[in-house]
Amino acid sequence: MSTAELTALLLLCTAVSFTPGPNTTLSTALAANFGLKHALRFVVAVPVGWGLLLSLCASGVGALVVSLPPLRMAVTASGVAYLLWLAYKLWHAHQLTQARNSQLNVTFWQGVMLQFLNIKAWMLALTVVAGWLAGRSDIWQRFAVVLPLLLAFALASNLSYALMGTLMRQWLADPQHGGRRLRWFNRSMAAVLVATAAWMATI
Repeated sequence: MSTAELTALLLLCTAVSFTPGPNTTLSTALAANFGLKHALRFVVAVPVGWGLLLSLCASGVGALVVSLPPLRMAVTASGVAYLLWLAYKLWHAHQLTQARNSQLNVTFWQGVMLQFLNIKAWMLALTVVAGWLAGRSDIWQRFAVVLPLLLAFALASNLSYALMGTLMRQWLADPQHGGRRLRWFNRSMAAVLVATAAWMATI
């Protein structure tokens, strides 16, 4: 892989990894409501799911998903529904105890599966495959470079957002404000998820 190709890939990874999206929003919200230790399983689940998704796209499955309208619509509809469900739970959680009891607690495997319900993730994986892997004689050598790089960016971005959520945790949960800060924070995160779901529905 040339220096120009690697530079372009690094720029793409930076742009898509650190901009707000469903993964970074959930990483922030989970850390703010449950703490960093609890949010880490989702933070780790993102690159695991991404790695599996990219591997499927490199093998040709991704092109099949995107090219078949019923399958693509099923992925999109499932992803939109799941994000809206999480947004609903976040909207109604204005105290830490309510967050714990609201089924907002995303498990590791739910975090992995969320990647497969995100049509944006499919499109991005296909972009990477088309731009850096497909049709190259050294495809698997390139894959050995691209995969760890994407996983590192996915981990770094979600961990960064989770750390921000952790730093805000005590301030958000200040009992003197009766949960108002946490309520509006969670509602803001819910609004981001709804906006993301609406955007996914139009792709």
